[in-house]
Amino acid sequence: VQLQASGGGLVEPGGSLRLSCTASGFSLDYYHISWFRQAPGKEREVVSCISSYDSATYYTDTVTGRFSISRDNAANTVFLQMNGLRPEDTAVYYCATTQTSWVNDHTDEYKYWGQGTLVTVSS
Repeated sequence: VQLQASGGGLVEPGGSLRLSCTASGFSLDYYHISWFRQAPGKEREVVSCISSYDSATYYTDTVTGRFSISRDNAANTVFLQMNGLRPEDTAVYYCATTQTSWVNDHTDEYKYWGQGTLVTVSS
C-alpha cells in the first residue's frame, strides 16, 4: 500500500506546476483526498480537498482561483493543478486520504500519506 506524490520543482513566480498523487495497493475510489502543504517553520495546512462522493472540491482562501484539484479514478490518481504560483506557495506538498469528513484539516484522521513533493517558487 503506497501513496506517491510527484510533480514538484522549482518555478518562477506566476508559473505553473501539476502535482500528481497515485495510489498503489488500494483504490482511491472510496477515499476523500486532500492536499496539504508545510512551509519551513510552519504547521501543515490543508490546501484543497476532493470528495469521493461527487468530486466536490474545496480550496483554502489563499489558493482559490489559482489551484484546481481533480481525480481520475481509472488511473487511481488525484491531481493538483497550480497556476499563478507565488513565493508564499513554497512548501512541501503532501497528499492524504481520509474516510471521515471530506473537508478535513485534522491530520490524525487521514489514513494514508504521500511522501511529499517540494514546490519552490522563486526567481
